[in-house]
Amino acid sequence: MTHTISRGKGSRTIRTAVAIGAATLGLVALSACEKPTPRATVTVGSDSVSTEAACYEDNGKISQDKVLSCAKEDTDTSITVGQGDLLRIGVDPEIAEEGWVLFLNGQPAVTDRITKTYRSFSGDAFFQNGGGQQGGEPQSVQLSIVEYDGSDYRGVWNYELERESED
Repeated sequence: MTHTISRGKGSRTIRTAVAIGAATLGLVALSACEKPTPRATVTVGSDSVSTEAACYEDNGKISQDKVLSCAKEDTDTSITVGQGDLLRIGVDPEIAEEGWVLFLNGQPAVTDRITKTYRSFSGDAFFQNGGGQQGGEPQSVQLSIVEYDGSDYRGVWNYELERESED
């Protein structure tokens, strides 16, 4: 007994329905994924660390209270800064487009809005007024890059800067 496979209109309808179903499933799966936030990178010498935002609002703004709270959140993203090292900060173009400022230990530190994707700073400057023991320099400070367009905040990226030990 022989069976013939029909390649008529019914077969085409099934293939079309399967293709539409697969495309729909793909769109549902993609919409369930969260879009990653822009990234910011801190580099000292040949070492770099990069992270997504601790707090971020893609199409809006976050309150100043939320920014201050986010800038105090602990982070696992750290980099060691030696005496005399240059600390370089790079941000995604969409952060630079809006502008960004720096916070140290949850407080505004560099409040002149930066609108470039890259900026260098003396690493020593971040440890000078960090409130170390007996008036000395602290061994670590929290650096926060805060996206700020001059009136609204949009994101916070946190890094722990650790002072290189002088052994």
